[in-house]
Amino acid sequence: MAQVLEFKLPDLGEGLTEAEIVRWLVEIGDVVAIDQPVVEVETAKAMVEVPCPYGGVVTARFGEEGTELPVGAPLITVAVGERAPSGGGAEEARTESSGNVLVGYGTSEAPARRRRVRQEPVAGAAPTAAVNGRAGVPEAEDGPLPVISPLVRRLARQNGLDLRELTGSGPDGLILRADVEYALRAAPRPAATEAPAPRPAATAAPGEIRTPLKGMRGAVADKLSRSRREIPDATCWVDADATELMRARTAMNTAGGPKISLLALLARICTAALARFPELNSTVDAQAREVVQFDHVHLGFAAQTDRGLVVPVVRDAHARDAESLSAEFARLTEAGRTGTLTPGELTGGTFTLNNYGVFGVDGSTPIINHPEAAMLGVGRIVPKPWVHEGELAVRQVVQLSLTFDHRVCDGGTAGGFLRYVADCVEQPAVLLRTL
Repeated sequence: MAQVLEFKLPDLGEGLTEAEIVRWLVEIGDVVAIDQPVVEVETAKAMVEVPCPYGGVVTARFGEEGTELPVGAPLITVAVGERAPSGGGAEEARTESSGNVLVGYGTSEAPARRRRVRQEPVAGAAPTAAVNGRAGVPEAEDGPLPVISPLVRRLARQNGLDLRELTGSGPDGLILRADVEYALRAAPRPAATEAPAPRPAATAAPGEIRTPLKGMRGAVADKLSRSRREIPDATCWVDADATELMRARTAMNTAGGPKISLLALLARICTAALARFPELNSTVDAQAREVVQFDHVHLGFAAQTDRGLVVPVVRDAHARDAESLSAEFARLTEAGRTGTLTPGELTGGTFTLNNYGVFGVDGSTPIINHPEAAMLGVGRIVPKPWVHEGELAVRQVVQLSLTFDHRVCDGGTAGGFLRYVADCVEQPAVLLRTL
């Protein structure tokens, strides 16, 4: 007989804990193949099509379009083929699946989970102690905690609950959100420490428009707030004559071959400057009270899209030439506009380049992209009066600003970095010394 298997919203990576259902790709009764996308969800980082690791007939869907689900919540149930004659239950049913968690996100097999040792009761033996209000059983203590959902971990951590004291009710002893909530309800708490009742959703007063801070907008708000709360930042800036840089770009693009973008040239300058001032290519481990410096530059760049601000990351930017950088910037920018950036393409940056000049503004004080240590801002390049070789002339002038974490360096280092960037903008030949 067929067996119905439940497919839960998988961990989409990079600490994401929930996703919003944007569009169902299957109906109840549809036949799905292994690894066929069944739903399109929006996380705080990207739009993702989620493939189902089971092949069979869809028997149920959980959640309407627009519903937000936590990681580990049921998505669909699928009736798979005949069970193996050995009658091994779910173990045999798993052979009807690919084992993939999320295609394209670096996982080719489902993560191994600790198997709980479930023993039959022995006559005359004392009953095992109840754990989190439910009958407990002896279990193996080696291996990782049987918890998949980051939401479950966060809920336990926020309430001071030790997950090792819980017995999971899910498959193979998997600890579910319901187990944590059950334990929290059963635990006695002093009245003074009880959490206040959740506030009801506010209704808009006349003349107000209320927009929920969720999805990407909510993630951006949380990250910016955390940056301001945790990082003691400072900003320095300088005006630079970008005339020679613009001439160099024109000469490169008239020589044939792929076009070189201005952003790519600025990125080359950034990576050269970080090689001289590596303190700014770092992060602060607050718990260990250590500055962690990187030997690679994963360069983030701010891009505005219809879905909001995103910061795609160019991996190993320090090892790329201007042509390669131009191509990667173009690819990631287009993916950002179409909402197809993966979580891996939006995380892991070590330094950010922010070209806010495209908005027609001269200057800004950027907020550092937590947990990085610095961000270079570039304003618009416009003709301005400038003293050049002792005479007043009209030159292409740009304002450069550097916001940096004052814990990783002092003003001398930050000023040295910014001055080197300005020198390269004014005299691109300076870069030849670092090639």
